[in-house]
Amino acid sequence: MHLPLRIALIGAGVMGRQHQTYLARSDEACLRAIADPSPAAAEFAAGLAVPWFADHRQMLEQARPDAVIVANPSKLHVPTALDCLARGIPVLLEKPVGVGLDEVRTLVEASAKSGVSVLVGHHRRHNPLIARARQLIGEGALGRLTTVTALWQLQKPASYFEQAWRREPGAGMLLTNLIHDLDLLRHLCGEVQSVQAMTDNRARGLPNEDSAAVLLRFENGALGTLTGSDAVAAPWSWELGSGENPVYPRQDQPCYLLAGTQGALAVPQLQHWRYAEAGAGWHQPLSSTREPVPAGDALALQLQHFVRVVRGEARPLVDAADAGRTLALVEAIRHAASSGVCVTPETL
Repeated sequence: MHLPLRIALIGAGVMGRQHQTYLARSDEACLRAIADPSPAAAEFAAGLAVPWFADHRQMLEQARPDAVIVANPSKLHVPTALDCLARGIPVLLEKPVGVGLDEVRTLVEASAKSGVSVLVGHHRRHNPLIARARQLIGEGALGRLTTVTALWQLQKPASYFEQAWRREPGAGMLLTNLIHDLDLLRHLCGEVQSVQAMTDNRARGLPNEDSAAVLLRFENGALGTLTGSDAVAAPWSWELGSGENPVYPRQDQPCYLLAGTQGALAVPQLQHWRYAEAGAGWHQPLSSTREPVPAGDALALQLQHFVRVVRGEARPLVDAADAGRTLALVEAIRHAASSGVCVTPETL
């Protein structure tokens, strides 16, 4: 019988507080301390009756947690994770893994040299819907994957941009939102060989993109598109379609359409389309079924997985190198959009 892991939280903003709610429900882990310099975080920690520290290094030395969840601003992700690894403390690091590939390479090297694990919080990979979709593709239910259509189109209210950092360069939807979709496309369809892209910011006029259209060529030969905008009245996104987070009103609309030589799959509905007989074509009707999937909360499952990683019972589903390849894809899209040329993502 294991004692609950003592997990500290670095960063008590929106995402950090979500992690705290799952820690509070867990029988396998408990909140050891909070590190965040804001007065709001100090008040939050006091309400939970856990130690609060303005500086995370002081917290690591004095609280001595078994593991840490890092949910501070993106530009601090890698330096904070490195401080944890230097003390032999495993990390669940919120996405993005970093803001540049050079610093991610440093993190990958530090994790490898120290033998201390880093799990990156691309939590949607833990969703049973995605696990089942990947299983179907892997089993050949779609035949040879040929085309992928991904959509992320919704309306962020003006209040979303009241926080200054969301209006600053680098905080656009590519790194903040579409990185999730790109990570799932890699997870479901394989690595991306090359990209072309266009972005635009005229809906709001902020320094960051509010619309993007991306072409993807996967290494397995499949072709894909990802069309995104956070300035449109539309229902096509993982947030609105999956029901993963109850703060978003659920719309029964797909956001990923995967088509192969023997079938097609709409996600997150897991609507599986195929012909009843081999050799059929467009003159015959397609049959359609919804694939069964077990219930499960992605963030809760991610925490359970992190506990197993810390105990040495599992390898990270998304380690720093894996998450770095998703970041490399984001950077390739930015380069393609600014240059107008086809770009191959960097390797780590």
